[in-house]
Amino acid sequence: MDYGVNLQARLIEPLDALYAPGDAAAFRLCLVVPQSGALGLIGPSALDAAVLAAHEINAAGGIAAGPGGLGTAARARRAEGPADARPAGSGRGARRGRVRADPCAEHRMDLVDGGRAPAAVAAQVAGLVGAGAVDAVAGFHSSDVHRAVEAVVSGRVPYVFTPPHEGGARLPGVACTGVGPGEQLTEAIGFLTERHQVRRWALVGNDYIWPRAVHRAARDAAAGCHARVVLEHRVPLGQVDRALGRLVEELRAHRVQAVLVSLIGRDLVAFNRGLRHSGLDRRLVRLSGALEENGLLACGGDDTGGLYSCMDSFASLADDRALALTERHRALLGPTAPVLDSYARGLYDGVHLVAALAAGRALRADAALPAAVRRLLAARGPGPREAWRAAPQGPPRAALHLARADGPDLRVVTSFRPGGP
Repeated sequence: MDYGVNLQARLIEPLDALYAPGDAAAFRLCLVVPQSGALGLIGPSALDAAVLAAHEINAAGGIAAGPGGLGTAARARRAEGPADARPAGSGRGARRGRVRADPCAEHRMDLVDGGRAPAAVAAQVAGLVGAGAVDAVAGFHSSDVHRAVEAVVSGRVPYVFTPPHEGGARLPGVACTGVGPGEQLTEAIGFLTERHQVRRWALVGNDYIWPRAVHRAARDAAAGCHARVVLEHRVPLGQVDRALGRLVEELRAHRVQAVLVSLIGRDLVAFNRGLRHSGLDRRLVRLSGALEENGLLACGGDDTGGLYSCMDSFASLADDRALALTERHRALLGPTAPVLDSYARGLYDGVHLVAALAAGRALRADAALPAAVRRLLAARGPGPREAWRAAPQGPPRAALHLARADGPDLRVVTSFRPGGP
């Protein structure tokens, strides 16, 4: 993977992370990003964003911290050398200890393919954590993978999960930076119900944790704006092509006017292509909480005026922060690099957040992590602001936007203030 001679970031394959000699002083982030499966088509964009963030951190001098700030047990074990050379008492029982770290550390990333089956992803992450090869975990991946990873890292290393999520409690040492389903979609459903005068909604999604939570929130949102859900259909990941005929028939039979689509990645692309082939794309209002620019390009674009997405960022946003990030991405990785979509921008901020947590001596694998994340994202006071010193534009701004497909682009129609149900 050639990112140019000026790139100050390293991606390490899992086998290399386990067996190749490593720099004990480096800070190692386990990056869990889909490179295969339903979300594989948008993985390259997220990977670019993570590489850009790591480059910026290292170009600014690395991850800075005071005494103890980066003193994870994993770094202590790497400094001790192979297990058979360590003194008694320095093994697994000592994992949660904290040691003095160097003031700055190079930021490196160990890449795990988050597009595989949840058990396979979790097993690989657990192997890296158990070997002391990584200091923290961050990534974007589906919620079933997220829950599997959460179970094997909780209390061992910090874990930051960046995309929209299903809500609910998390295990100690796990923090989510995305929005829950009610917050993401309630106002968007109300806006479209009123704008297009629709009353009959359908819910079509994949059959796993996040779409189920989305559908529960959507039923409440529809009822709140005097609409109703007349059809719900969930499809196993990767099976939309087989289910398309039946889906189209049911949408027609139930006289559906609008569809909340909680399919992801390639399944979302297949559904929108199927609607185009059937002609229903010009009759139905469609809203997605997962459609981004790379997926829209894979659909061939859309000019119906009825395809919408609600996310926290879009490439078409013209604010200073979005434009500057796009410019830095192109300058580093070239004009042919994938569009930095919402998932990618969330992961970019997540990688910088991990560095900021370390700089603020708040990178912990316990129940204190979510509160530390909230303080840093609020960035009030000199301490939190200084922790973001390696991020060119500081912490992300909380926002939600509703965008409509316009050919290959997603154009923002209106924006909402986060903080809904």
